Formats: sequence, C-alpha cells, structure tokens
Amino acid sequence: MKKKKILYICGSMNQTTQMHKISLELPEYEAYFTPFFATGFLGFLNKLKLVEYTILGGTVKQNALNYIRENNLKLDYRGENDDYDLVLIPQDLTIPRNIRKFRTILVQEGMTDPPDWRYHVTRFLHLYRWCASTSMTGLSHQYDCFCVASNGFAAQFIERGINPNTIRVTGIPNFDNIINEMNKLEFEYKNFVLVATSDIRETLKYENRKKFIEYAVTIANGRKLIFKLHPNENVKKRIAEIKKYAPGALVYHGVSIDPLLANCDVFITKYSSTIFPALVLGKEVHCSIDNDQLWNLVPIQNDGTSAKNIAEVAKELLESSHSAIKRREKSKYYSYLFKNIKYPLRRKVAQTDTGH
Repeated sequence: MKKKKILYICGSMNQTTQMHKISLELPEYEAYFTPFFATGFLGFLNKLKLVEYTILGGTVKQNALNYIRENNLKLDYRGENDDYDLVLIPQDLTIPRNIRKFRTILVQEGMTDPPDWRYHVTRFLHLYRWCASTSMTGLSHQYDCFCVASNGFAAQFIERGINPNTIRVTGIPNFDNIINEMNKLEFEYKNFVLVATSDIRETLKYENRKKFIEYAVTIANGRKLIFKLHPNENVKKRIAEIKKYAPGALVYHGVSIDPLLANCDVFITKYSSTIFPALVLGKEVHCSIDNDQLWNLVPIQNDGTSAKNIAEVAKELLESSHSAIKRREKSKYYSYLFKNIKYPLRRKVAQTDTGH
C-alpha cells in the first residue's frame, strides 16, 4: 500500500529541528521538508529581497536548507510535489496558497509577541497578519489542529479568538526537557549577566536599543556582561552599538545560546522563547512580561515527549476518514462558526478571517 505523505515546513533553526523531531516519531509515513516560503504579496516582497531578515530569506533559509541536506532529509522545495496527506507548519502569519487545500497542523514555536497597536490595527483593518508579527499566531483559522506549549498558552490563544476545538496542548519540542538537556552544558564563563537581543528593527518595528543596552549595564552593576545577538540581526551594526554603550561587554553571534543560558546568573531580554529555559533553570530574569504571567506560559516539561504527542495528533488526522483535500480554503473555519455558534457570538472578533 502506498505510504501517506507529510510535508514539514521549516523556518528558523528552532522550527526546523522541531519539525525533524516530530518526523522521527512518524517513521511509517513518507516525510518531505522545505524551508518556509510564501506566495502572494509576501512572496513578491521575498523575490525583491525585502524580507531577508525573516524566516523567508537570507541566512535563515540557507540554514534550513543546509540542515535538510546534512541530515539526509527529502527536500521538496516550496512543496512543489503538490501531493500530501498532511502538512505541518511552524507559523501561520502567511500560509502558502498551494498548501491551503491540505489537512494542516500548526505547531507553536515558542514565545509570541504581546498585542500592541499593530495587532489591533491589523485586526480592525483586516490587514495581512504578518503586519502584526507573531501576536497574530493562530488567527489564520486555516488549520485542522493547533499544537501548543501549555495550558497557559492555550488560554491566551483562545482569548485572542482562536477556536478552542482546534487546540491541542501537547508541549513543544526543544522546550519540554529543559533541565535535563541544559544543566550539563559547559561554557567558558560563569556567573555572568546574559543579554539576548532581538530582531525587532530588522522586522521594521521600533526599539530603543541604546536604552536597552544601558539598562543591561545597570543590571550588571560591574559583573561580566555578555550579549548574544539574534540570528536575524545585522551583526556589524549591532556589535558597533553594543561597543559604544557597553564598551566592556562581550558579544556572541552565530552560536547556540543554550550553553550561555545554562551558565549565566542573570538573563535579560524583551520577548524571546529563551525566557522559558532561563525561568526553568532558576535564573534571575528581566524582561517586558511579568514573571507570574511567564510562569503560566512555560511549556510543559514532559521529559521530551512533545514530538510524540504532536505525532499522535498527526496520526489522528491521517487515519481519519475525511478527505485530505479541503473543498474550499475557508470552509473549515466557517464550519466551526456554525458548530460552535455560542463561542463566536461571545467573541465577535474571532469571526473575521482575513484570508491572507
């Protein structure tokens, strides 16, 4: 009998390794991989190289391709085979046109941006979801199941208007066995203050980096200060800024942050998935989100079984009697509105499908 096919759409290295781990729990199905891609207007911007500092282009895309090849995974660039029983995606800020017809699982990557004015303007004006970055995660409503990190995240997504019947609290790979995986990591320095920067400006948002660096210097109060640059940042410019406002600090880029996190005493960032390991490891954390709220969001620590949990959701869909091909791209979400009429009436904002 012909094997059923799954397309795993990758992205950042975190997203890519998550997808690989899930695929290892589904060996009975034929697996194909592709870097993240876009169609439509965002695809046009990508062709013009205007979104190079995102998961669509530049180093991130090349790293995903390298990982696929180095691990001898089957590459189906941009899903051109067009013959899948299931697609797993790491983000739905844009969903490529050619995969919308297939059954789909959305897998949470990690932290999502808190709603700000961009979020509210995007929802009110029905703009492209990517205009508000990851605060719009899940709001495409163009998937069958959404696998999330914790009950706290499930409640947050429901509050933003996501249908609760689609959510599965599975935990997420790479953040579900933090103590066992990170406590053994070594680093050349100990007892330092670690700062994880972000790619806020590379994604066309505002950040007062001078103020952020000066804040880190204040927190360090004479202790060794180390900055770890976000993979998407312009390295030359960001190092120059740090050297200007924190001349004695060390700067790392192009390496894993995990050994640094495991050996620091204090961790400073704004919005980053790296907050979760810092919390679980008992570090002193400084960020833009209240620590009590963060603890509510921390991914389930299930000894590394999240990939298996997500695989079980995939099997459930793959073995169901429903067709793998959607009749219409939006029909699924509108069917939810009829089946759960009380819910969308309570949250009218959830009734809008931007269709982007």
